Amino acid sequence: MRVNLFDFELPPERIALRPARPRDSARLLLVAGSDPLQDLSVRDLPSMLQAGDVLVFNDTRVIPAQLEGRRGEAKIGATLHKRIDLRRWHAFIRNAKRLRLGDTVDFAAGVQALVEARAEDGSVTLAFLGEEPVEVLLERAGQMPLPPYIAGKRPTDAQDEADYQTMFAAKDGAVAAPTAALHFTPELLGALEAAGIGHETLTLHVGAGTFLPVKVDDTEAHRMHAEWGTISADVAARLNAVRKNGNKVIAVGTTSLRLLESAARADGTIGQFAGDTAIFITPGYRFRAVDGLMTNFHLPKSTLFMLVSALMGLERMQAAYAHAIAGVYRFYSYGDASLLLPDN
Repeated sequence: MRVNLFDFELPPERIALRPARPRDSARLLLVAGSDPLQDLSVRDLPSMLQAGDVLVFNDTRVIPAQLEGRRGEAKIGATLHKRIDLRRWHAFIRNAKRLRLGDTVDFAAGVQALVEARAEDGSVTLAFLGEEPVEVLLERAGQMPLPPYIAGKRPTDAQDEADYQTMFAAKDGAVAAPTAALHFTPELLGALEAAGIGHETLTLHVGAGTFLPVKVDDTEAHRMHAEWGTISADVAARLNAVRKNGNKVIAVGTTSLRLLESAARADGTIGQFAGDTAIFITPGYRFRAVDGLMTNFHLPKSTLFMLVSALMGLERMQAAYAHAIAGVYRFYSYGDASLLLPDN
């Protein structure tokens, strides 16, 4: 499909620079099949679902993966995006033309990394020097990797260290938050449980590739960066039982949805999963593992707007986004949410 089909005009001021407070006070746009759009609050979520339905959250934790350093006199910026092993990471580099293989980059707080390789997409392999765990080095030298459309408008600060983690964050490895889950609070989770709505967790370590623009004219030519994820056998079995009982599995966030669909078998059941996924979902895709999606509002021509258009239909999502823009909804990572429930 032509990428320009997924374009729309988004006023820059619609991109939220801070989250709603409290988190569950954010707005929620209900897009349910062909029914009229409904303007709600995230706190209304328990009344939008049925007892026996299950929400699926991503329990990845964002690490301080943004680094600033130097090679000689040259300023170098690095955003880690996928772990290779205990000491090596793939990274996107700012001012990469100043680096050669074998160079050492000096980051803050005495942290150093060797440039080992360069990939076709322009990213490099950084091997961190020394014996301290890389996690310790990043806590000392790194900062929270806010999306460029936020970081370009204001500096990252201490508040972001809390704001950019979900209440489910448990397993280190993401360089971007699964932002739909940022809306959840213990109080909202308690209200959902009281309504008989359960929840499960999986892990997908979100990479910085999620922020990369689509630079091709046709979706067939775009390649997603791989991300590592896992779904346990127990979680898969419980989710399969939910659907067998006639209830819905609702992914919270596109990261949860992409991993569930990566683990789906041909018959629509979900299998145990551990490995990389580079699944790219565009209109025409046949969903097998999910019955709905709660997600934030995404940017024009992004792979994420393509995904929601695949779930609900391009015209339906164009209308929903026009409604959200006119209604002053807040977009992207710190913005408001939508609940997408396609017709069966």
